[in-house]
Amino acid sequence: MMKVLVTGANGFLGANLVHDLHLQGYDIRIIVRKGADLRSLQGVPCEVVYGNIDNQQDVLAAVEGCGVVLHAACITGQWSIPFEEYERVNFTATKYIADACLQLGVKRLVYVSTANTMAPGSKAAPGSELGGFTLFRANSGYINSKYLAQQYVLEMVAGKGLPAVVVNPTFMIGPMDVKPSSGKLLLYGLRGSVVFYPSGGKNFVYIKDVSRGIINAITKGKAGDCYLLAGHNLSYREFFRLVQASAGKRKLLVPIPRFALMLAGRAGSLIGKITRRSGKLSYTSSFLLCLGNYYTGKKSERDLELEYTPMEVAVGSALQWFKQNNYY
Repeated sequence: MMKVLVTGANGFLGANLVHDLHLQGYDIRIIVRKGADLRSLQGVPCEVVYGNIDNQQDVLAAVEGCGVVLHAACITGQWSIPFEEYERVNFTATKYIADACLQLGVKRLVYVSTANTMAPGSKAAPGSELGGFTLFRANSGYINSKYLAQQYVLEMVAGKGLPAVVVNPTFMIGPMDVKPSSGKLLLYGLRGSVVFYPSGGKNFVYIKDVSRGIINAITKGKAGDCYLLAGHNLSYREFFRLVQASAGKRKLLVPIPRFALMLAGRAGSLIGKITRRSGKLSYTSSFLLCLGNYYTGKKSERDLELEYTPMEVAVGSALQWFKQNNYY
C-alpha cells in the first residue's frame, strides 16, 4: 500500500485513525510537534516526522513520498482562542497541505472538516450535504476557519485538479480521548449530583465510524465531494440520560432556560471585551448550546459504505476506556 501521512495523529481522532490504519496494513507516517505526547500511539509502528503544519517547509518534507494524506489536525476549542490562531492552524496549514499535495503528486487528500460548515436541521429534517453555510452568525472562530479551509480545498479541486475528498464529522464519542476533548461532555454527565443541561442537541457519532469513513474515503470517496459522518441525533437531555444509564448512575437533570443561557452568554462576551480575557461562557458558546445541531449521514452510508454504530455502544466504549484510565 502507498505510504499514508496523518496530521493530528496524537489527537482524539488521529490516534483512533492511526490504530485503524495499522490494523488494515497501511504504511503510516505522522507529523507532530517536538515534545508531543504520543502515549495514545504506543504499540503502533509508524514513521515519525517532527515539524509544524503551519510551516510550509515542514509540510513539504512530511508530504514528500506519500501517496495519501489524511489531514485531521486542527484547533477545535471554542473558548479563549484568538481568531489569528484558528486562521494559522486551521486555514493556513490546510492551504500548505493542499498545495504540497498538488506539488508532489499525492493521489488522494482526505480533509477532515466539520459538520457545521453545512446548515444544521431538525430531528425531523436533519441537515445534509446540500445545506449551505449558515453558522457564521454563531461568531465561532473554529467554525469560520474550518469553513474557509474547506472552501480552499474545494476550490483547488475545481481549479487545479486536487484529488481531495472532504469528510464532515459531527460530535465524536469513543475511546482514546486522552485530553479529553469531546469526552468532557460525557464526563460532565457523571460528576456531581445535579446535571444542568441546555435546550439544544447534537448529532453524536462513534469515533470508530468516523475513522472508518476517513479510510473508506481514500478509495470510495469522489474528489470534490463532501460527506457528513453523522450518527444519531439526540437532545442534551437524551444524551445525558443515555450516559447515566450506561454508567449505572442516576442524577438529577435540570434544564437551563434558553433565554437565561443566552443572556449569560451575551454578558460573558461583554465582560470579555472589557477585560480582554475570554471566558468559557460567551455569545458563541451559549448560541451553540441552544442550537438543534442535527444532521444525517445517509450519503456516507451509501457512498462510503458505512453502517453507524448505536450510540449505546459508542458511549459504553468511551466509558469503559475512561474508567480503565481512571478519569472517573
